Amino acid sequence: MPDPYDVIVVGAGNAALCAAIAARERCESVLVVEKAPEYFRGGNTYFTGGIIRFAFDGIEDIQTVIPDMSPTEVASVEVGSYTQDQFYDDMMRVTQGLTDPDLAQILVSQSLPTMQWLQSKGVRFVLSYGRQAFKDGDKFRFWGGLLVEAVGAGKGLSDQQFDVAEAAGIDIRYATQGMSLLQDDAGRVSGLRVLGPDGFEDIPGRTVVLAAGGFEANAEMRCRYLGQGWELVKVRGIPYNTGDGIKMALDVGAQAHGHWSSCHAVAWDMNAPPFGDRVITELFQKHSYPFGIIVNLEGNRFLDEGADFRNYTYVTYGRALLTQPQGLAFQIFDDKVKHLLRDEYHIPQVTMAEANTIEELAQRLDIDPEGLAQTVREYNAAVQQDVPYNPTVKDGRGTVGITPPKTNWAQPIDTPPYLGYAVTCGITFTFGGVKIDTRGQVVTNGQDPIPGLYAAGEMVGGLFYYNYPGGSGLSSGMVFGRLAGTSAAQDAMALKDT
Repeated sequence: MPDPYDVIVVGAGNAALCAAIAARERCESVLVVEKAPEYFRGGNTYFTGGIIRFAFDGIEDIQTVIPDMSPTEVASVEVGSYTQDQFYDDMMRVTQGLTDPDLAQILVSQSLPTMQWLQSKGVRFVLSYGRQAFKDGDKFRFWGGLLVEAVGAGKGLSDQQFDVAEAAGIDIRYATQGMSLLQDDAGRVSGLRVLGPDGFEDIPGRTVVLAAGGFEANAEMRCRYLGQGWELVKVRGIPYNTGDGIKMALDVGAQAHGHWSSCHAVAWDMNAPPFGDRVITELFQKHSYPFGIIVNLEGNRFLDEGADFRNYTYVTYGRALLTQPQGLAFQIFDDKVKHLLRDEYHIPQVTMAEANTIEELAQRLDIDPEGLAQTVREYNAAVQQDVPYNPTVKDGRGTVGITPPKTNWAQPIDTPPYLGYAVTCGITFTFGGVKIDTRGQVVTNGQDPIPGLYAAGEMVGGLFYYNYPGGSGLSSGMVFGRLAGTSAAQDAMALKDT
């Protein structure tokens, strides 16, 4: 029998690599087991925009994460602050008060220190000008408490974390699927049974961290837990997140926890492939809807596009698309807001149409022409044009007398050419998972920690219910990955000493 690894990490996304890197700081041997082949490594992290939510008190905190900001750049931005209290309040608000308060407090309080930790390891970050800022006078102003992204977006974050892991001497096995957890006679997790290129193998380990994602790529589990129709949606990321880690944990008595019937979903290009494209990555998403209207095939609006910043609505609105005829919707803009559209609207693969009349636009998108024309007429007439328009704040420029209302950023759609983008529901990750304690250790239904077993990332339940604040998925993966890896290594070393 080979010597056991101190820590085995299952998965190779953001949470898993943070766990491995943190573990390696405190122990000698760490193994990362990745189900995907090396070409598909990186989990769903690879497909994100790489924008990370964390608490900060001002530009000085931002400079600890981006130390190479020049004086000219510092002078050209207005970052404000996003305090721990604001982050915590956002978590509670968007999850309808259901987020686990202990986990939320760890996330909020450790978000900045974890970003600083990654920066100290060599992971580089930049300000997110293209998606989270508008030029106002001589300064860029950021909105929604979200302003920093990894260099190279999600792909860049993943590649940088792999560089750190490999430099630290962490072993990585690709094309190796975790099948089940090994346990000794005392019930302690003692390793992992895997299926790799050479068949089945039992790998001994003093501790195991599960960070293998949710079940979003498993059509059967989506239908079973999320409901009818969810087996039909497009998957934003990899085809490998099929709930393996969750199943392994439940098989040894872990407590199922969180919002199993809900998920993170987005407005995703209608003609995107069934799973993520590693060249296009996250750019099939379409998130500038607050500056226009969203209609269905009948030309009818069905939600309040300006209820809040897109950071706080795009998950629930992505799910809402599935309730519409054929699961489709269309984002409609006119020429005067074209400059506000995010980068993803300009890729060659976009499903869109442009026309000089609303009726012609409808025909090109297969929307009912009279239905769309009537909706636009009624919407234009309802806009409160005496309220100033400001895309950087919730400006209160709404509509009066129509249902659903538009609460902010309402402008008449009256300046050709008109633009329309066809979208459907794309699932990102699921909210249900297993319960962990404040050390990142997986617990049973009796709240007892399972010796030797830890979890992080999307498979941790209890953080997100109904919705989530944009950018908090990556930050929670970082924070709880680091926590789980640290705890696992500490316990492994204590076990060595006995």
